[in-house]
Amino acid sequence: MTDADQKPAAKTVMLAAGGTGGHLFPAEALAAELLKRGHRVVIVTDKRGHAFKSLGERAAIHTVRAGTLRAGLVNKIKAVIDMGVGITQSLVLIGRGRPALVVGFGGYPSFPGAFAAQLLCVPTMLHEQNAVLGKANRWLENRAKTIALSLPGTTGIRQRNMDKCVVTGNPVRAGIIAARDEPYAPPGETFNIFVTGGSQAAKVFGDVLPAACGRLPAELRRRLRIVHQCREDAVADTESYYQAAGVTAEIKPFFSDMPERLTACQLFIGRAGASTVAEIGTVGRPAIFVPYPGHADMQQKYNAETIATKGGAWVVMQEDFTPMAMAQKLEELMNDPAGLAQAAQAAKSCGRPDAARKLADLVERAVCV
Repeated sequence: MTDADQKPAAKTVMLAAGGTGGHLFPAEALAAELLKRGHRVVIVTDKRGHAFKSLGERAAIHTVRAGTLRAGLVNKIKAVIDMGVGITQSLVLIGRGRPALVVGFGGYPSFPGAFAAQLLCVPTMLHEQNAVLGKANRWLENRAKTIALSLPGTTGIRQRNMDKCVVTGNPVRAGIIAARDEPYAPPGETFNIFVTGGSQAAKVFGDVLPAACGRLPAELRRRLRIVHQCREDAVADTESYYQAAGVTAEIKPFFSDMPERLTACQLFIGRAGASTVAEIGTVGRPAIFVPYPGHADMQQKYNAETIATKGGAWVVMQEDFTPMAMAQKLEELMNDPAGLAQAAQAAKSCGRPDAARKLADLVERAVCV
């Protein structure tokens, strides 16, 4: 009998998460799993925590102030003030709700809730999505009860805290898990590419990929079907670039059917955020990852390598992400359907579709001892 089968008494679990989807989606997946098991879920998030609306009224959602440490003295002072307000708000929420456990999902918006819990001696668990422990989690790791890791070999953890670490994987949305059952279809008359620019420095994809496609032989360009997600202010320019290249492309700032788009593609191109890498592994699609270059710890590069080293993806650093290089790579891949199918299978072997269940099991063990 597993821990989950023993049906422990319902507990109140607070999740502290906010910011980008890379932090929000795993928290959303854990919340759904805990609610399914009968626990009460309280969420502390920042103003960008709209993703949790998918939970409806099943979870109590509270917004607190949070700051990001940006360059410049004024920005840093503002961030400290915002964090202080957020911690005070979180102290009140925890005092009222009395959660059995607070789970922090990294990123600056998670810090006020998790830190407030530690001040009040409420047990805390951390979840790290990336292959490198993030700053917020590093500030909290010493007093955390457990550190759940998405990837084995995660770096940046203090040696004295290694015995707290458990690899659970990175929870992904239910639609992505369902898409895992859809087999990879090698390219035939058409070659479907799904491009997501990500939220940071996304313009480079619209600059490079249409130009790369325009360098391909005419017979290959005719086969291409591009689905490209980019910032709203870049949609018109990106459309015109693909039109000039003579390539069929659908450009939108947001796709509500991401699992279906990912399932339908024969090649994914995009950043290597933790959730993106987890979704590629879950569904099993070959990918070209272009890690965001602005992270000092190069976390996206290490995220991408977890699939690339298994043969399921190719890592292209942004300085090498040029129209000529991408044209050569696309021509190579379009002429190697068998190699793409092998890469898809390799990527799928990296997936952890049971991550939400494993993380919920870990939560239940923490609140029942």
